[in-house]
Amino acid sequence: MRFLIVYLWAVIFFLFSCKNESKPQEKQAHNISKQELKKELLKSNNHFLKIEDQNIKDYIQRHHYQMTKTGTGLYYEIYKEGSGPVAQEGDIAVLKYTLRLINGVVVYDSEQDGLKEFRISKGGVESGLEEGILLLKLGDCARFILPSHLAFGLAGDHNKIPRKATLVYDIELINLK
Repeated sequence: MRFLIVYLWAVIFFLFSCKNESKPQEKQAHNISKQELKKELLKSNNHFLKIEDQNIKDYIQRHHYQMTKTGTGLYYEIYKEGSGPVAQEGDIAVLKYTLRLINGVVVYDSEQDGLKEFRISKGGVESGLEEGILLLKLGDCARFILPSHLAFGLAGDHNKIPRKATLVYDIELINLK
């Protein structure tokens, strides 16, 4: 009986001592400043961007593309020159397109989903597509690689495009209205 009482007191002492040790750790986790948190998030985001950019460069090399990178991170290649006017802000662009994930999976295609039509620089499409269209003239065929921050970002499109997805557009600018 005496052994049982000593054993119970030892167990109770052990449980309370473990509980007291975890409180300082909990307080320490809550005492991280907003500045430190912001710094860690920026560090993590920069790491992700470097990895994504390297994946894009590897993809370009595997496919032997001759692409140019803009200041925002958009990669583009015009592989067939058109002869029409240059796309301008406010124009309505009409595109034939195939949209793939960087792993090659086709997610949208104008043959199945219809032509893509949008007013340039008025939103409604990925910012990387907006930027890329302004580099084209009517009749151009081009390839754009949109890093996730120029595509659908952290959320994806809540349909076929997952979160943080790098996108590859193959387009033909068939009309400017």
